[in-house]
Amino acid sequence: MPRATRVHTIRRHLVDGGLIDLGLDEAIQKAGHPAQHETDGFAARQHVDDSGALVVIVGAYGPDWFTTMREARHRLEQPYVKCHVDGDAPVLADNELLVRWATSEELQARKAAEEKRQAPLKALLRQGEAQQRAAEERQALEEAGQFGLF
Repeated sequence: MPRATRVHTIRRHLVDGGLIDLGLDEAIQKAGHPAQHETDGFAARQHVDDSGALVVIVGAYGPDWFTTMREARHRLEQPYVKCHVDGDAPVLADNELLVRWATSEELQARKAAEEKRQAPLKALLRQGEAQQRAAEERQALEEAGQFGLF
């Protein structure tokens, strides 16, 4: 059985990431209407999924709820938070995300994809560092050679 995901832990991660907890009760969250709230923020509630695991549903609210939802997903999928976020579960409204702890395989796949995405940038940085070292060595040799002439 998957590890239980507690609402207070997810809430803390989102608040630490700069999002505002609106503290909406479950009835308001299930009623929908995310854009009717004046402040951009989120609300979270516990949910038991089909497998019987305890997960969290995070809803984004406010005039720009889509941006809030994107920020929540980004924050929760950081390597140090280690959550899996699903926005396509059948129990979710348009403004909600299903959050659970990520498995080891999911974290490894995420890390491999990140390394693959960053590989060209790292190669470019290594090439630039090598060129800079070569230029510095050439400059040092020129200075050493010129210094001996005086």
